[in-house]
Amino acid sequence: MANPLFDAVMPFMRVSINWAPLYLFLGVFAVINFNYKGLWWALFFTATAALTDMTGTYLFKHNFMRPRPCSDPEFYYRVRLLVDYCSGGFSFISNHAANHFGLATFFYITMYPVLKKWASIGFIWAAIIAFSQVYVGVHYPFDVLAGSLLGILAGTLTGKLFNNRYRFVIFENQSTPIS
Repeated sequence: MANPLFDAVMPFMRVSINWAPLYLFLGVFAVINFNYKGLWWALFFTATAALTDMTGTYLFKHNFMRPRPCSDPEFYYRVRLLVDYCSGGFSFISNHAANHFGLATFFYITMYPVLKKWASIGFIWAAIIAFSQVYVGVHYPFDVLAGSLLGILAGTLTGKLFNNRYRFVIFENQSTPIS
């Protein structure tokens, strides 16, 4: 799948700081449109990222201690490393995949009443970021799959917790009286 377009785009996609404006926009969007519920949404959104990141690091990476493909002495010569360095951290699981699938799942569960089918766009974004981890040579495909599943689990948990207390409700036909 190697090609010049992916070689240019995928390293950019995997850098979390590049997504800071999007995260800020989502938080501001929630606060402006949903007032105090929007503040709670931003807090839960951040908590989802923290939950996936800490779980990935402390429960998985520190226990499995799997080397990254770009630093595995038996495998690194087969890797096209497209980033400046190979992190010294462990590979299993991919925290990038966990974090972004967690955020996408939380976004979908909480924003579906507002955005309908558009709420699923976060999954495309998360899949591109997860794929980029493998493409640039810092994760194995199974690391990304496991991280994605962890993220979906965490996003489902935080999304349901948010909806149980602060659900966003949009009435489609407000001219109809509620009985």
